[in-house]
Order: sequence, then C-alpha cells, then structure tokens
Amino acid sequence: MSITERFESVKQNIPGNVLLIAVTKTHPVELIQSSYDYGYRHFGENKVQELIAKKEALPDDIVWHMIGHLQSNKVKLIAPFVGLIHGVDSLKLLKTIDKEGKKNHRVIPCLLQIHIAEEQTKFGFSPDEIRALFETHPLKEFENIEIRGLMGMATFTEDKNQVRREFKILKTIFEELKQTWFLNTPYFKELSMGMSDDYQVAIEEGSTMVRVGSALFGERDYLSGQGK
Repeated sequence: MSITERFESVKQNIPGNVLLIAVTKTHPVELIQSSYDYGYRHFGENKVQELIAKKEALPDDIVWHMIGHLQSNKVKLIAPFVGLIHGVDSLKLLKTIDKEGKKNHRVIPCLLQIHIAEEQTKFGFSPDEIRALFETHPLKEFENIEIRGLMGMATFTEDKNQVRREFKILKTIFEELKQTWFLNTPYFKELSMGMSDDYQVAIEEGSTMVRVGSALFGERDYLSGQGK
C-alpha cells in the first residue's frame, strides 16, 4: 500500500474537526517527504535530536509536534520553531519553556500531559496535581506559553472499555479546567488523545488530535514513544 493510500485509509476514519498528527519517529526523511508531497504538514517526533535533524532536512512549512517526554535541558533546542509541545508534565518544564519562549520572542503552544493510564511508566500530572498547579501558579505567570489543552495516553491494553474509561477521565478533567481556569480562553480547546490502536475510541470520547504512526508508516519499535 502506498503512502497516499495509507493516509486516505486513516483519514476516512477521522472527522474534519480532528487533527491527524503523523508520527514519524524512526522513519526516514524520504518517507516524510513523500507524505509532504501528498500534502501533509503536521508531523510528530518523540526525540529532540531526531526532530531537529528532520526539521533541517525537510521543508520549512512543516508544523512539528514534540510528542515525547521532553527534558528541560532540551527545550532550548526546539523553542525557536516547535509548533506544539504535547507532553508538558511538570512545573519545572513549564518554567523552562516559558523562559526559552521569552528568549526567542515567541509564545510557545503547549498541552499539559495528564496521567490517566494504569501503567506507571507513562508521564503526566495526576488530576490532583493539575488542580494544585493552577491554584498555586496562575496562568499570567507564564507570559510566553499558550496552554491549548491537555494530552493523555491510555493504558496499552486490548480492553477497549478500560481505554474508553481513561479517555473519559481526561475529557472530564479538560472540561473542569475549561470551566474553572479557561472559561474565556478560546485557544484552550485541544485534547490530544488516541494513537494507532485506539484513536477511533479517542475520537468518540472527544479527542481533537490523534497521534498516528504505525497505521500510516508501518510497525517500528514503539516501546519508548508516545505516538504508536
């Protein structure tokens, strides 16, 4: 199946109000270029070094999504250009992104990652931690960050009922934060949840962004990533 056929097949299952992020980790530049030639512009990487290398080798109008766990000391490398950081999972990281945004004279779009899975290996704020964050650190403290919504990863399981429950939890937290802290903030509207194995369930539960890799580009080693 060609890259065009793969994109068309996946897009048939994704409504127009949901953004497909093509996760290209471990895949060669040539395959991304083929996707670009097909007309796609939103790509996700989970490692900073790989993201930078691909950015330098590919057209400038690609929107790069950092979807993996981001270390604070790597923020400066992507701050000048990153389109959206999906996995902001600590106050330390928020402060670093804000500082680097100021240095680069830009407001950096971010999603806050919430831990909704049973797996302890996944990152993110707990529901109580995210509530405490906003109670102790008002949004105005971060002048160079635009918090556009939330991101979460469900447990890697064949139990779709469990996956659905976890996505419902994330949607509930999103609505709570929207009503409490972002009521008059139109850009707080994104829910990044759903990957190749569960994006259809995620869309049914309110996802606005799905991170799809293997369904588009074939299988790779996904043990350390956030966009299967």
